[in-house]
Amino acid sequence: MASLKTPNAILQTQREAVMSMRRVESYLNRLLGKPVHVTGIKPLGAAESSNTDVPGEKEYGYGKPVRITYEVDGVKHDVVLHTMKPGPFGHEHMSDRAAEMLWSHEAFNHLPQHVRSLDVGAFDHRDGLRSLGDVDEVFLLTEYVAGHEYADDLHRLRDLASPSQLDLDRADALCDYLVNLHRSHVHRADLYVRRVRELVGHGECIMGLIDSYPREHPWITPRRLEAMEKKAVAWRWRLKKHTYRLRSVHGDFHPWNILFRDGVDFRLLDRSRGEFGDPADDVTSLTMNYVFESVQATGRVMGPLGEIFHRFWDRYIKRSGDYEMMEVAGPFVAFRGLVMASPVWYPHLDDGVRRRMLSLVDAALDETHFEPGNINDYLERDIN
Repeated sequence: MASLKTPNAILQTQREAVMSMRRVESYLNRLLGKPVHVTGIKPLGAAESSNTDVPGEKEYGYGKPVRITYEVDGVKHDVVLHTMKPGPFGHEHMSDRAAEMLWSHEAFNHLPQHVRSLDVGAFDHRDGLRSLGDVDEVFLLTEYVAGHEYADDLHRLRDLASPSQLDLDRADALCDYLVNLHRSHVHRADLYVRRVRELVGHGECIMGLIDSYPREHPWITPRRLEAMEKKAVAWRWRLKKHTYRLRSVHGDFHPWNILFRDGVDFRLLDRSRGEFGDPADDVTSLTMNYVFESVQATGRVMGPLGEIFHRFWDRYIKRSGDYEMMEVAGPFVAFRGLVMASPVWYPHLDDGVRRRMLSLVDAALDETHFEPGNINDYLERDIN
């Protein structure tokens, strides 16, 4: 009978595997069909970012990607090896994590401007890397793309009196990208219903986030969280009739998954949870981060981040013609707000910011029509 590995043991296995140049070289030799010389292996993360000490910085994550540098035929290449750690957001079992990696390998390459997946493979019982077989854990291999996270821009905007023209141009470029992406219509009612169901019940979404909140908290009470969950279920039944809204989506279009290079040139990372969904998922994923950063700076949506927030919504609605989006956006806003208010994802967040984000969650679930112009009223609705 196979032994049951603890999460720490699995992570140790992954660390040992990726740190062995010989094993990585053997794997790349098989994958590329040529002799490969690995010259460097290092984790991506703090060393790649210029803003590692920003208050309210996201601290929780699903895994630690590793950058691998190698040479083949005298030419230098860089790739990234991704793993996913066991965790409470629907990733408890190896099969959960394997499903994410297998889906990513296919879906990444269908999305314009997304980094390409090169292979999906596994760590075997001898801590080697193989293209699936006798596996302990699954990994994903993607191309490496240089750039800085869009989150860096948002952190910088907290302290400015007004956005630069480049800041406006980048927001416009992201908006126009989504407008174009969401033009791709898919006639699959079952997929829309599934995405709405997962928005409410998936381990990474509303119910999974609610389950991750501490059982004992001075003011985030079980009663309040239960009420949010019940409202989300009501939203599921409200949204199920909107199956005609199914479009191509990114699924996790937030500033840490957007890498800017020169000017408005950007690439995307970590498409998530399905190739198709409601466009409101992508729009709220990004615009809620303008809200979050502004609230941390001023307690309100105002200044340069407020200007970009309203500019993005106005531009998207006018260019897409999707005036119905405000009628379906509520639970998507609530999902992102639950992430931002989470003591797990943001353990050092100022208590006043956390209160405002949860006030926004409640307001988004209570209202039948989300109005971006009322964002500050939503943030202060439940503030004593």
